[in-house]
Amino acid sequence: MVLSGTSYTGLFRHTLDDKNRVTIPSAWRSAHGEGEQFLATPHPDGYIAILPPAEVAKLRTKIEAIALSDGSGQDFAARFFSQTQTIGFDKQGRIMVNGDLLTHAGISKDAVLVGSLTKFSLYSPDRWSRVEQRTAGENFGDLMRRIGI
Repeated sequence: MVLSGTSYTGLFRHTLDDKNRVTIPSAWRSAHGEGEQFLATPHPDGYIAILPPAEVAKLRTKIEAIALSDGSGQDFAARFFSQTQTIGFDKQGRIMVNGDLLTHAGISKDAVLVGSLTKFSLYSPDRWSRVEQRTAGENFGDLMRRIGI
């Protein structure tokens, strides 16, 4: 069976270089052409969600549907996108993440890259450890049942 679309799976531990760049696994970037744009967003749970072009397109559709007269919706869009960063891979397969996003995620030098099939995320090692603890053992099975897997 061949998976449809790009799949972001696995877990990778990398260190940021002095310019706040982190190498993205080749399996994750191989399906993307040079110049493709991703969106790095601060997630309320304290990590950085990286949305690939397909996910950005879904988000764009939702944002376009917010009426100009919807003040709360427009406020949300302005606030959300004021915190995001458009990124792409360099020739070495790295992305450069701005300091505000890294601070939000608590990442200073080491990052954990975590695939979630349609997107991937950057965590600090401490935050990722907490996710692993919350989803361990019986909790993992309960979560699978709750989302219907």
